[in-house]
Amino acid sequence: MEYVDLYNHLKDIESYDENEVDIDDKTILRNFNFESKYRFILPGGAGNLDEYEYPLTEPDCEPDVIQDMLNKRDAEILENIKFRYHIIMPKTETKTKGVVLMFHGFNEKHWNKYLPWARYIVEKTGKSVILFPIAFHMNRAPAIWSNTREMYTISQLRKKRHPDVIGSSLSNVAISTRLHNKPQRFIWSGLQTYYDVIDLITEIKNDKHLFIDKDTSIDLFSYSIGSFLSEILMMTNKDAYFSNSRFVSFCGGAVFNRLSPVSKFILDSEANVSLYSYIVEHLESHMKRDEVLRHYLSEIHPEGVNFRSMLNYKTLTRYREQKFREMSDRIYAITLSEDTVVPAYEVINTLQGVNRDIPIKVDVLDFPYKYTHEDPFPALNNIKEQVTGQFIKTFDLVCDFLK
Repeated sequence: MEYVDLYNHLKDIESYDENEVDIDDKTILRNFNFESKYRFILPGGAGNLDEYEYPLTEPDCEPDVIQDMLNKRDAEILENIKFRYHIIMPKTETKTKGVVLMFHGFNEKHWNKYLPWARYIVEKTGKSVILFPIAFHMNRAPAIWSNTREMYTISQLRKKRHPDVIGSSLSNVAISTRLHNKPQRFIWSGLQTYYDVIDLITEIKNDKHLFIDKDTSIDLFSYSIGSFLSEILMMTNKDAYFSNSRFVSFCGGAVFNRLSPVSKFILDSEANVSLYSYIVEHLESHMKRDEVLRHYLSEIHPEGVNFRSMLNYKTLTRYREQKFREMSDRIYAITLSEDTVVPAYEVINTLQGVNRDIPIKVDVLDFPYKYTHEDPFPALNNIKEQVTGQFIKTFDLVCDFLK
């Protein structure tokens, strides 16, 4: 089957409502309920009474539609607390003995492009793939954030308010507005997702998952910012859950301040400046003033230290590189030569280190058609044979490493 046909087939049958969805004779998609226990660390939660906002309107103005729609207290957004996640697995397995955690990119609203990737990994490795959403992404975000009409209105207001903004679009206006107003959301939602994943693995290891064996192997495949999460999971290695895990990064792996995320599909320029200022340029100052932030990013929480080490290339560099060195034989990165969001050389800089002496394999691929970071395998009929060939070539490399 050509990639475009597989993409369209999976996009059409994907559902969160059904408990099981047949993909083909050999594979099945199953849905599972999940409830996060970590709403308390989000802004507005019991453990994080952070109410700071950038003022967007004068006090005597009419109610602000942007504030009303996009700036609710994060701890009160129920879609982010109770949600469903997918597992694609072989039909023949009653309890799978091998899983691959798959994490997506920034500002993703649908699993469409990832479903063919997951299904191919299942077919080639025999392992099951867990498609787990990052906080406030995919189905963990209110549906209105993806509503074209509503987001068009917000986007027009944002462009009027920030006439010099670059890359603002209805696709990224929700996440851009939220991170512009409160850039610390990047840290809190990242930590919430980290703790959610650890809870999921703990459930599996305690033999409480209906379809996953408690002794299952756990590997990771991540794209773009999802690789940031995978790196923190691997570096922290909570309860030795990832001591034997293999991790493949696709179009990701660089520290945050070496990314270029301004894109109509990711972030606009105003959000990027605000985010960079907070988590790169002034993080130490914010930690001194914010007791809760200081607590979660201190040595008390190894995951917080690892998070900090992945924000800035020049922060905790020796520590970060030693971590990568210790697990270098279990990490493999695939980058794309025309990727301008996560440039290949920045992935190499991060994973192989300042002196290029960390033996992590990084392959730089190029495709014979026009592609972008956001869409490496365009589902277009006029180039479908080329795309299928490059997809198979890329994911054979992925699967060979994960086997």
